[in-house]
Order: sequence, then C-alpha cells, then structure tokens
Amino acid sequence: MRKALRWLLALTVLIGTLGSAATAGAATAAGPGVTATTDIEDQLLAVPGMSLIQEKPYAGYRYFVLNYTQPVDHRHPDRGTFQQRITVLHKDTSRPTVFYTGGYNVSTNPGRREPTQIVDGNQVSMEYRFFTPSRPSPADWSKLDIWQAAGDQHRIYTALKKIYTKNWISTGGSKGGMTATYYERFYPGDMDGVVAYVAPNDVVNDEDSAYDRFFATVGTAQCRDRLNAVQREALVRRAPLEKKYEAYAAENGYTFTTIGSLDRAYEAVVLDYVWGFWQYSLLSDCDKIPADAATATDDEIWTTVDTISGFSAYADQGLETYTPYYYQAGTQLGAPTIRFPHIEKRYIRYGYQPPRNLVPRDITMKFQPRAMRDVDTWVRHNAHHMLFVYGQNDPWGAERFRLGKGAKDSYVFTAPGLNHGANVAGLVADQKALATARILEWAGVAADAVARAKPLAAFDSRLDVRDVEREPALRP
Repeated sequence: MRKALRWLLALTVLIGTLGSAATAGAATAAGPGVTATTDIEDQLLAVPGMSLIQEKPYAGYRYFVLNYTQPVDHRHPDRGTFQQRITVLHKDTSRPTVFYTGGYNVSTNPGRREPTQIVDGNQVSMEYRFFTPSRPSPADWSKLDIWQAAGDQHRIYTALKKIYTKNWISTGGSKGGMTATYYERFYPGDMDGVVAYVAPNDVVNDEDSAYDRFFATVGTAQCRDRLNAVQREALVRRAPLEKKYEAYAAENGYTFTTIGSLDRAYEAVVLDYVWGFWQYSLLSDCDKIPADAATATDDEIWTTVDTISGFSAYADQGLETYTPYYYQAGTQLGAPTIRFPHIEKRYIRYGYQPPRNLVPRDITMKFQPRAMRDVDTWVRHNAHHMLFVYGQNDPWGAERFRLGKGAKDSYVFTAPGLNHGANVAGLVADQKALATARILEWAGVAADAVARAKPLAAFDSRLDVRDVEREPALRP
C-alpha cells in the first residue's frame, strides 16, 4: 500500500492538475443577461425552473435553499412536473463542487460533507424524489425508481455545471452512497469522481446469509451476549412491555394500520435492537447495555430498546416519512432478513417484516430482481474514479460493493472499529492518505495539494457533519 501511495502521489506531481486561483463569484453565464460578474444568487435564479425558498447566512459561504422544477417522468417530460428541493453551499465558482444526496430528505441547514471539506469546494445537495415536499401530486409511485432519481441528478448537474464549471464529485452516505453509485451507473460521464460511504449492495434479495455471519462474529462475545440477552428478554416479557407500549401509543396518538397491529410493531422494534446497536454504536458503548437482562427491570429493558430501536418507528406516524424508502426496498433495493439463533422460535411470531408490510396497501409494489444485479455488474466491470468506504462493525457492510478486473482507479476500504458513520478520516493511515489524494486528484485541484494528501479546508465543528446519519429503524 505504501508503494502504491508513493507511486500515485509522484504521478500526480508529474502530470499536474488544474489550479485553484480565480475571482470569487466568476462563472460561465447561466442564461441571458448573466455575466461572469453577476451575483451568485442571480446566476442560480437565472437557471430555468430554479426558484429561491430561502438564503441563510454562514461565514465564508452563501447558502441557498431552492426549488428546481423536475419532470415526474424523465422518459416523458411533458407529462407533469414537480418541485424538487435542493440546497447550494456556495464557496467560489473557481472551486470544485461536491454533489451530495443522503437518499432521503435534504437538510435545510448549512452542512459540509467530508469530500467538500477535503476539496474546500461548493456543495449541491438534493432531496430524493417522493420525500416530502419533493413529491409529485398526485403521486405516481411507479415513477419512483433509481433510474428516475439518477435523471433528477443529471438535470441538476447539467443546469448548474454552467455556473460551477470546475470538477464535480458525487457523494452520499448509506442510501445516499447507493444513490451516488446508481447515478454513476446511469450517467458515467457526469462526475469526475464518486465517494460512496457505507453503501449496501443487496444483489440477491433472498440470500442474506452474509448478515448472519456478520452478527456471529462482530465485536466481542461478551458484547454480543449482552445484546442478544436483552433482545430475547424483551420478547419473553412481551405481555407487560406491550401494555407499556399501549399506554405510550395512546399518549402520543400512534396508530398501527400499515403494519397491522401493535403486536407486530412491538416485535419489529425489538428485532431491530441488535442491528440498530451495531449500526449506530461503538464497541465501547456495550457498557451501556444491561449486563444481566434476566434481572433487569421492565423499565430498563424498555429504555434500552427504545433508545436504540425507537418504539415510534413502526407506528403509522413513524413509517409515513419513510414510505418512499420502504417502497424502493420492496421494488428494487431489496431488504435483509436475518436469523435469531439466540431466541427460541416460540417467542418470534413474525420475523423481520418485509417492505410490503410497511407501505400502505393502496400503493402497488412489484419487486424487480434485476435492478441491483445490473448495478453490481456495472460497478465490478466499469467503476472508474470510485471510492467505497465501509465500517468494520456496520451490519450494512456485510453486503457491499466489490470491484472486478474492469475497475480502474477505484477502491473499497474498511474503517476499523467504526459503524455506519465510517469515513475517510477513520481509515488506517496509508488508506486515509491514498483516499484523500485520490479525492483531491479527481476534484482537479493543484498538484502540490494532491501530493500533501490533506483536507484543504480546516475542520468546522458546526459545518462539518461527522455524526452517523441516523434513522430510527432498520433503514440504511
């Protein structure tokens, strides 16, 4: 690895890259009357279909929350449109641009993803189609698929490339990492690089043994035993804890029409417990888990399950926000099903709920088994300038993207001891330096910056997002 790193850094010094000096705000005209000296807000709003929701101040940047008009169906753009929410963290049009999506709703507060800090660039963030308010009305759910979402990104990139003319890198974490990968598969000519964090890759939906192997060895035996005991005990004490759940639901107005019953929701939350711990916690957090589940109080069992899994997750009110994800999981993305060898069969009534049970029945769903196989095959044989980062203790990494002989200048790295929040900063030293250098090279910054292999922007505790992208249940 050290030899590879030295060779790559030496190569970048020899070949050189684009410099980064230019006047702030300079850009290629985005429309009639727009010049290189036009204010960035005016340049953005000169893009056909772009409208301003809000500008929020942040030192050293301009931050815009915008709507962009998208066709409901990219195959038939004349058949209706919807407003898609995006944000722009503007640094300087002479800098590279990072295109970020989390795969869900977009935050409307300024935030900088790791590649944006590394390249000291601009950041465009996109809300995924069908997450409110970026949902067509009426909603034709058949138009929610990975190809249509890639079309959304392609149109945004095409429109904004006229303003941000330097190199672009796409990125995202979890479902956002999947989204960045799918975008690259369908539009490989758009981005200069891809940085996909903790991106699951469920190629064969009905074959999930990789997850069972993961849970049999993750962490330490002592930690696994603690977690398994609590999960089992929560099902052993189903009757008294469901009474507590009934009171909790009544107090908060929760209903369970979509999943079918409070009993189904209770079991779903409990079965998420072990997965949720490893997804969001570190091995050191095992000390917070009750040491002896059998002697723990009902309140102690309830509290640890609620803290990690969230008893609101499978209520109608918890599911509603994530209906687009569950729809995609049940039509293209796939969803895991794991075994529970530490729990007697008499305590498990339903097992992991399939996505069909988590989406209102008036929404039609049909699984497309070829969708993920197509992407996986493409990545193995065609990946170019792609970096995949996984966490050693993250369950979603059990089924991951892998590279074949056709891949070029692409990498799959694993951050030791990390969870669903794994990033480049958490890699071992050689891999961290190599990953950083490749990101900088793909971004087209100056050769001396590539050779240093260090982030170009100083860490900002308010702006730089380093926490796990937490969702309250079994979602990537």
